[in-house]
Amino acid sequence: MQYIGPLAIPLSVFFLFFFFAGVPAQAQISPGPLAKAHQSLSGTVQCATCHQFGTSTPTFKCLDCHKEVAHRLAAKHGYHAQIQMKNPNGKDCVRCHLDHNGEDFGLIHWEPSQKQFDHRLTGYILEGKHAGLACEKCHAPAYMVAEERALIKMKDLSKSFFGLSQNCVPCHKDVHKGQLGNDCLQCHNYIDWKAAKQFDHSKTRYPLTGLHLKVDCEKCHKPDVPGGPARYRDMKFQACIDCHIDPHKGSFKQRCEECHTTAGWKKLLPAFGFDHSKTKYPLLGKHAEVGCAQCHLKADFKKPLPFDNCNACHKPDPHKGQFEARPKKGECAECHTVDGWKPSLFGVKEHDTSKYPLKGKHITVKCEKCHLPAGKDTIYKVKFAACTDCHKDAHDGQFAAAPYRDKCEDCHTVLDFHRSTFTIAKHRKARFALSGAHAAVPCTDCHKVGAAGRTDKILPFHFEDRTCTACHTDVHHGEFNERMARRRADGTPQGCEACHNVRSWIEVSGFDHSKTKFPLLGAHRSAKCGDCHKVPVGKKEIQFKDTSQVCEDCHKDAHDGQFAKAGKTPCADCHDSQRWVPSTFNHDTRTHFPLQGGHAGVACGKCHKQTRMVDTKPVIVYKQAPSKCTDCHGPNIGPLKSSLRPYAVPLAGGRGALTKP
Repeated sequence: MQYIGPLAIPLSVFFLFFFFAGVPAQAQISPGPLAKAHQSLSGTVQCATCHQFGTSTPTFKCLDCHKEVAHRLAAKHGYHAQIQMKNPNGKDCVRCHLDHNGEDFGLIHWEPSQKQFDHRLTGYILEGKHAGLACEKCHAPAYMVAEERALIKMKDLSKSFFGLSQNCVPCHKDVHKGQLGNDCLQCHNYIDWKAAKQFDHSKTRYPLTGLHLKVDCEKCHKPDVPGGPARYRDMKFQACIDCHIDPHKGSFKQRCEECHTTAGWKKLLPAFGFDHSKTKYPLLGKHAEVGCAQCHLKADFKKPLPFDNCNACHKPDPHKGQFEARPKKGECAECHTVDGWKPSLFGVKEHDTSKYPLKGKHITVKCEKCHLPAGKDTIYKVKFAACTDCHKDAHDGQFAAAPYRDKCEDCHTVLDFHRSTFTIAKHRKARFALSGAHAAVPCTDCHKVGAAGRTDKILPFHFEDRTCTACHTDVHHGEFNERMARRRADGTPQGCEACHNVRSWIEVSGFDHSKTKFPLLGAHRSAKCGDCHKVPVGKKEIQFKDTSQVCEDCHKDAHDGQFAKAGKTPCADCHDSQRWVPSTFNHDTRTHFPLQGGHAGVACGKCHKQTRMVDTKPVIVYKQAPSKCTDCHGPNIGPLKSSLRPYAVPLAGGRGALTKP
């Protein structure tokens, strides 16, 4: 018996109903209109194109049409393979692509949106510059590979997201024209195409070393024809001359790398290649850094070069023959080495063998200070007979005449210019001999800028005016000009030495007071000048002339005017300059009370006891003294006792009263 499936009866009923019903069949069996992309499948006879009948579960034929998806699933590649569709013929497709929802309903459901789609789910991560591109920039018919393009049945291929390859070449132009295959990521990345940072030249048959590492790719990889692609395969690199021109033009049989390295052409390998030290002229010092072509002109290494003397190569002589008279005829090696032209080996020790040994301060002077000008025109044979051949005359010709004649060494040494050897002993032979206090005066106190009438900055050493006032200020302001003008025996004016001497200003041994209008006698001889000659009130300087000769102008009146005559007290009437006490006063002739008898031997103070106070000091009263016997001895005169009574004598002018103690 033939088995009838579980849907056979219902389907029979369905078709009968459809056949005989009064409404269209499509409206009776279709859930709704198909999407625009599936419009060609509309109609009852087309259902079996998508739906599989006679199965116990809903089964679809999506992959019968969408072979590009089937191809990806079979290859386990792409988005649909990544989401792990367990049953492509079941509900897995319907979960995302729902149909029968109207013509304008979108069959593709983006989660959460097309712009926010996670491209990592496709198995192709967007990196670098790919990450910022719009979908349509890559998903375009022009970039589809032929194999997958043939599987797509869509009329508008721009709507499809299939057909692309993960290789670079389908989208990007292969600038290498197939030389390096399709895996561009071996050398390039998505960020910077030109840098080719992924490429490691050390893994090729020609690893880059030394200066080759700094060479741009295009310097070596050039196109075979103009405008063609750069060549990367089948290049010659076995010998240096495959790329480099032989600068030696075949002079050497050795390979370049036997003498040179990629670290630098000039850096030779003496251990393995050409060893110049085995020649007649080993390269030492700076010579080792000289390029071969500088000596071997035109790269002619076979031509022998002279090297006995430096000037065989180094011409012209930078010293222009100045040393040809030396024993070795100016051979450079006497002063210089191959380690460097400077500094010279000709130092202080070598200079001592010359006609001018360096001593003192000259030892520290740099060569170029004496040997001028700087550069190739330097003069080494210089004049040195006189200091002024090199040094400017600091004295501006003051010592050009005899006996010095500008011979600096008469006063200076090379040890120190400022410490002169012109001693006091030498100065005593000059026109102004130093003696007394002048011997202790520093030179610069007299020899200073602006002295002797000079207006420049040169120190003067020749003084035409050698009088005291040429250097010293006349503190007497011309009071003694006449005296100072008096001439000595040699005809020179006496000047200040008319009174003073060079030992000490205060010591006026040359002044004789006895020859003045006021000779110093007695106690005056021991008085100091300043005791009498003082600065007048209202003035700043001492005056010596017109000094008063009146005693009371210098001495205070000890008697408070008791002996004044016409306002002046004639001290000389009672005293002399020898001493103040005893007085020369004559009591017999100048008073009304001659001293006779016993009175003649009585001391003044025995009778003149009365005093008066003047400015808080007692002054003895001499005038108007008592003259009666009873005034001193009382009424009872006896040899053994006396009864003196006190008395009071009125003073003239109402100045007070005399009181006897």
